[in-house]
Amino acid sequence: MPTLNKRDNFMRLINKQVPEYVPTYDLFWAFNMPPFLMGERNPDFSGKDIFGVEYVLDKSNIIPAAMPKTHDFILDDISKWRDVIKIPDFNISDYDWEIMAKEANDRRSPEIPFGGGVSFGFFQPLMAFMGFSEGLSAYFEEPDEVKALYDYLSNWSVEMTKKYIHYYKPDFGFLGDDIAHERNPFLSLEMFQDLIAPYWRAFYAVFMDAGIPVGHHNCGHFELYLDDLVDMGVSFWDPVQSSNDESAIKAKFGNNLALCAGPEMRFWNDNTTEEQVRAETKEYCDRLAPGGGFAIFEFMYNPEMMPGISEGEVKRIGWVREEFESLRYSYYK
Repeated sequence: MPTLNKRDNFMRLINKQVPEYVPTYDLFWAFNMPPFLMGERNPDFSGKDIFGVEYVLDKSNIIPAAMPKTHDFILDDISKWRDVIKIPDFNISDYDWEIMAKEANDRRSPEIPFGGGVSFGFFQPLMAFMGFSEGLSAYFEEPDEVKALYDYLSNWSVEMTKKYIHYYKPDFGFLGDDIAHERNPFLSLEMFQDLIAPYWRAFYAVFMDAGIPVGHHNCGHFELYLDDLVDMGVSFWDPVQSSNDESAIKAKFGNNLALCAGPEMRFWNDNTTEEQVRAETKEYCDRLAPGGGFAIFEFMYNPEMMPGISEGEVKRIGWVREEFESLRYSYYK
């Protein structure tokens, strides 16, 4: 029987060691943020953020996948960002930080990893402010204005994250900033390194300087940026979707970058048999688990996060979970 609990086993993974058994990872472990960062957003992440951008759930109602409305953008000219984008003056005292941290820690379980940070990301906020067409155009047409906006967001985020680390004492730092779709990244490597990477690096450096491991959330075809990500000190990434070459990434980075992933249910349907689901789950684990550097992305197999899914999907989730549970203790001695 294992001797490490869920938290300690996961921490071994993200500290680049071989865990005692294949860990699970839940995205919500990373969402321990100060409440002021939520603005007027609801628990399902719909509602207005602190800048006034309104987020809505799509028809899938997947939590926390609320997206900005695709009209009525708050910024139409990147050179005018100073007139529009203003971080509220929260006027947070040390006492307020102590209260927020105490409330969070009162809910904290020694069995569950506790991660977070104070950041909006960088790519995603600009797209939320302007929409994709105008936001991506701004990268090409006014990169200096984009950097000026990011300096403003980053400087505040870094100072708040220092406070966060001091009071919350997280197990890991975390940033989510999706800059890819399923087949390709949104930015060239050169543009990423110029406009995005310095700000991610500054955020992660606050944790690294405190000796705290860090993780990154990025959906889509993201492998183009992984050398930079690992160079920043990032030790785990979720979710590693199948459009990335998972086996090649595992071979290249080993335990230096833990892959939080799993077989993707969207490739299955009601004609998919239990035997097929279990076989594909086993093949996936057999391919990525040996030697460490892998965790099942448990969030993908939680029906509570996907209201309205079919009975067939619930059944297939159950088969994945059962098969994984039967395998996870067999890979490491």
